[in-house]
Amino acid sequence: MKILPPESNVAVRRRPGAAGAAVLARADAAAFVVAERDAAAALAALPHADLWRALYRSASRAAKAPLLVTRLPNARHTLAVVGFLAEGTGAFERLELAGRIMRELVKPGVVRLQCHAAGFGAEGTAAALEALASAALAAAAPMPQRKSKPVPPADLRALEVHGGRQAHLDQAVATAAGNHLARWLTALPPNELDCLAYRRALAQLASREGWKFRFYDERALRRLGAGAFLAVSRANEHRGAGIVRLSYRPRGAVRRVGIVGKGICFDTGGINLKPHKGMYHMHGDMQGSAVAVGTLLALARTGAPLEIDCWLALTENQIGARAYRPQEVVRAMNGVTIQVVHSDAEGRMVLADALALAARAKPALLLDFATLTGACVNALTERYSGAFTNRPALQQALQDAGRASGERVWCFPMDGDFDAELESPVADVMQCTMDSKGDHILAARFLNRFVPGDVAWAHVDLSSSERKGGLAHVPTDFTGFGVRFATTLLGDDELLVRTEGRA
Repeated sequence: MKILPPESNVAVRRRPGAAGAAVLARADAAAFVVAERDAAAALAALPHADLWRALYRSASRAAKAPLLVTRLPNARHTLAVVGFLAEGTGAFERLELAGRIMRELVKPGVVRLQCHAAGFGAEGTAAALEALASAALAAAAPMPQRKSKPVPPADLRALEVHGGRQAHLDQAVATAAGNHLARWLTALPPNELDCLAYRRALAQLASREGWKFRFYDERALRRLGAGAFLAVSRANEHRGAGIVRLSYRPRGAVRRVGIVGKGICFDTGGINLKPHKGMYHMHGDMQGSAVAVGTLLALARTGAPLEIDCWLALTENQIGARAYRPQEVVRAMNGVTIQVVHSDAEGRMVLADALALAARAKPALLLDFATLTGACVNALTERYSGAFTNRPALQQALQDAGRASGERVWCFPMDGDFDAELESPVADVMQCTMDSKGDHILAARFLNRFVPGDVAWAHVDLSSSERKGGLAHVPTDFTGFGVRFATTLLGDDELLVRTEGRA
């Protein structure tokens, strides 16, 4: 049973400049992104220009900016696709186009794939090529399968990117590895990835990548007073739940950040049992933790000058005689008492103690990921994820990082008067309300109680974690959303400087 995904065996290389017909003839497939504003001139600059112009004239009668798909007239019959990108197109649209192109190209028999861009300036070319490389790597990345006759993995072994910038390409490769890790872990069946196997896999990953590994087991959490986490883990058959801390310490780091992830390896809903449809994909309720560790992998592989602590709250939310119940009152690690309302609001319980523990390291920014509320999906659909922060000045930076990365987020209000909805007659705070009205906002306000005011904090409610058919360049239903966003956000040193100080 393999918990960690296989390392990519696709060799990614940057080649200088545009390629001629002779170079294309050495590829099994070729992807082109050209500027839509002057499509005719861009197509005229490509090898086999007459073929492309004829295809464009034919296709443009039926649809605007179609994909042109053909076999080139060379000895290898290279499969080639041209896609068109409008001026001013954002990262999401670039990735979406690249994903469409790679669905045509990453097929059995395609071992060597080339990526090209034409008709753009230097910045536009680099961005288009980064999107193509990211989409190719996402499409070729294997996913767990347990069929008696497994579907063969993609044949892609060589990805050649003609032009662009090496730094962009290196970023794409590292981010693709982090995204693949997140998707792979999330897709594993729950009888394989329970929190015990997850902990062992994380220890193995830490050893491989040179990170420090520490595990706070239930006994340690009891000593720390983590009553919110322990209430959720109480019904487990095993006593293997706990919080993992992964630490990356590069030389020359300029500041420390913390990343926290919800790792509910299966969520039954507890005493308030989920219905069948609601429980079907609850092995994926650990995707927040998978995104957190995928982000750590991506940042470490790019050599980010940050000390990073990654905190993963790992447990199941089971049913049974020991399961926590509505109207219990528990005390979290920071001393805040919580009136339990609904056992299926377990994510905010484990995050409460994980955030309180992570905040003790005094990071410049604390960022958490969680598949937390259905209310956020209802508000945004699966195309955006929700963002919340205790620093109003950071709202624009969060949304800018979403646009720049192509993983879009929308910031919701965090005004203090929302706390009135969570006032408890018997404890410091209610876990949630009896209805789901504004639950994504109330969940964020609840979590805010466990982050000290001198720690800048952002919370991402992963409404984009699962979408049928994938999202943007990612072809799988579990999207790994958040890795690109977080690596873009945490790569902005100016942003991290602005987080310093109290709310």
